[in-house]
Order: sequence, then C-alpha cells, then structure tokens
Amino acid sequence: MARHKDKDWVLAESIDAAEEASLAVLMDIRDELKSLNRLLQCPNFSMIPKILRGIRQNTTKKRRTK
Repeated sequence: MARHKDKDWVLAESIDAAEEASLAVLMDIRDELKSLNRLLQCPNFSMIPKILRGIRQNTTKKRRTK
C-alpha cells in the first residue's frame, strides 16, 4: 500500500459518505498533532519545568532549626 505523506485529499464541499467524513477528521487530527509537536519542541515550552522548580526553591520558607 502506498503512503502519501502530508497529502491533502480533495473532498467535496458537502460530505456525503462516511469514508469522506473519516478522511476529513483524520486530516484535521494530523494538522493538530503537527501543531502540538511544534509546540512541544519549542525551547520556551520545554524550559517550563525548570523554571517552576526554580520558583518553588526561591519561594519556599526555610525550616526553623531549634
């Protein structure tokens, strides 16, 4: 079976068949996954856990020693 990577399939304006509807949904899911993948690879996004740990360390109160 041939693989057509990133192919935008031509669909009619009004979707009549279940096959066309599922194809349209799969193309939408592919686009959303691509945008999420771009977001997850962004350095600003990947630095969030480190930034939050730094904020936690700087804002916690020190324990009093007796």
